Amino acid sequence: MLPKFFQQHLSPTRLRQIRDFLFAEQTVLLGIGLVAALVFAFMEIADEVSAGETHEIDIAILEMFRAPGDPSQMIGPFWFQEAVRDVTALGSFSVLTLMVSSVAIYLLLTRRAGAAVLVAGAVISGSLLTDLLKTFFDRPRPEFSAVAQALSASFPSGHSMISAVTYLTLGVLLARLTDRRREKVFFFGVAIVLTALVGVSRVLLGVHYPSDVVAGWALGAAWALAAATLASVLRRRGAI
Repeated sequence: MLPKFFQQHLSPTRLRQIRDFLFAEQTVLLGIGLVAALVFAFMEIADEVSAGETHEIDIAILEMFRAPGDPSQMIGPFWFQEAVRDVTALGSFSVLTLMVSSVAIYLLLTRRAGAAVLVAGAVISGSLLTDLLKTFFDRPRPEFSAVAQALSASFPSGHSMISAVTYLTLGVLLARLTDRRREKVFFFGVAIVLTALVGVSRVLLGVHYPSDVVAGWALGAAWALAAATLASVLRRRGAI
């Protein structure tokens, strides 16, 4: 709320401009604060994983979803197992590449080159960061199946991190296209649910520890928020 002096001596248009400016500044500061908090959360998880403090609870949670007497198999009927595999594909490199490429092409066709570069840049840089972190931590996969052991390092979960970057970034992008609050909530809700489902599916399949997934969510959300905050700054400057 602006002081009464400004409300009495400034025109409605000027007041609206000031309010928009202050809201934008608050949004940027909030975004920076959330990014810092999420990065701190990731670092705390990484520290505990490196020290082996999460191993017992990781194994305990994973064993809850393995078939009794055959830990290489996930619990549940065949249709459920197939559904989990379908859901985990939503965070795969192939699916996300097709999705991001389609969105980027659409943005280019509608003359939103800045937004296209921002979306593609956020996802590509997030993927590169994931590979770098996997190489650095080099955590072995859970020993529940030969498939898991044949994959890349376990920490952080690439599916969880990149799906968070992609879906949350696209959720912010879609939310900016409408002024209706319920539509904004819907876009954010769908982005969060898809991100959550992909991460949970990795644990159900036994190819990632829960700590891998939570760390991927935290850093992926931080990356998406950083992209959204950058978009807000560039939008104010007329760059996108």
